[in-house]
Amino acid sequence: MSWWETVRSGLAAIRAHRLRSALTVLGIVIGISSVILTVGLGQGAQREVEEQIDALGSNLLIVSPGSSTSGAGVRGGFGSASTLTLADAAAIADPEVVPDAAAVAPAATSSVSLVNGATNWTTSLVGTTPPWLDVRGRELSAGRFFTRAEAAEGAAVAVIGADTASELFGRLSPVGQQVTVDGTRVTIIGVLASSGASASGTSEDDVAVVPVGTASRLTGSTSTAVSTIYVEARSETTLAAAYQEVEALLATRHGVTTAEADFSIATQDSLVETANETNRTFTVLLGGVAGISLLVGGIGVMNIMLVSVTERVREIGLRKALGATPRVIRRQFLVEASLLGLTGGIVGVLVGIVGAQALPRFIDQAVAVSLLATTAALATALALGVGFGVYPATRAARLTPIDALRSE
Repeated sequence: MSWWETVRSGLAAIRAHRLRSALTVLGIVIGISSVILTVGLGQGAQREVEEQIDALGSNLLIVSPGSSTSGAGVRGGFGSASTLTLADAAAIADPEVVPDAAAVAPAATSSVSLVNGATNWTTSLVGTTPPWLDVRGRELSAGRFFTRAEAAEGAAVAVIGADTASELFGRLSPVGQQVTVDGTRVTIIGVLASSGASASGTSEDDVAVVPVGTASRLTGSTSTAVSTIYVEARSETTLAAAYQEVEALLATRHGVTTAEADFSIATQDSLVETANETNRTFTVLLGGVAGISLLVGGIGVMNIMLVSVTERVREIGLRKALGATPRVIRRQFLVEASLLGLTGGIVGVLVGIVGAQALPRFIDQAVAVSLLATTAALATALALGVGFGVYPATRAARLTPIDALRSE
């Protein structure tokens, strides 16, 4: 038999048992599409994180209270969650002390309930200073940000996120409207442009930004502790110098060494690496589950091919009696198994691509179709068909004509 005749024979055998073949292919389809979607979810999340962090700029330092004992670009030691203060931020903002810092914005974060008539919405309250908007790389979709004069007097003004505006005012413009926070009326002067989720997964659009003095009054807190200090270096080339200056200053102010610091300083690179490590971990775990699906699909191919060998013993005996060699018989069953695997691979790739286009509409998460993953999945499907078809094909090739023709 020629190769073309072998393929035609394999297709005829598959068509003769359509339902059985379809169920066998289904296992491979599920495995292949799962691999494509899993890798796509991981790569999509990675791209989103990189885009969000890049939007902040490549010259940003994020100073956090407490310590971190691991993570690229992050230093820390032993401390608590209230080790950074407004005074620390003011010291960093002094150009004579930290000459490579272009702007500094402290952020004190808490949770409050905003009330507009009968609507009550709990959101994240950020008390900060006017440079926050530029340092964070945020933009306004309406209104304005508060001024230094308003920040100095602790004016009852707020800039809210897109989601917060939607929940409190629906389609109405919130600019100029007032909300109540624990009995205090606050005027909305601006709305932040939508930014999506942060690298940590929290929403950047469900927030109310107010002057830091206003935040203390609204929450009734007398503490000067802040949750984050954002430091913008003058340029990407001076980022390392700004890092060292901020680290040395805070260590001196807190009376600790840099090895036992009660604060952590993160760069954009460290945030990207940390987020990507997390994504890679989940991708590997989910990929392992998808790999098990592929393995089950391959076992299904082997099972069906063994059944096929058993059912076609007399056919094999007749072919051998007419001169077919063990090599031809082996090739015939390997081609059938390969066709099952290849068919499952092609259908699985198509399902995976369609799923990658449709899934973001339901889970609000980008899914990237990887050409490498798609090609590898298709090659894996073909390899599964060949690999799991070897034993049944070898078993068929070893049958002797006499024994095959005498079987019931």
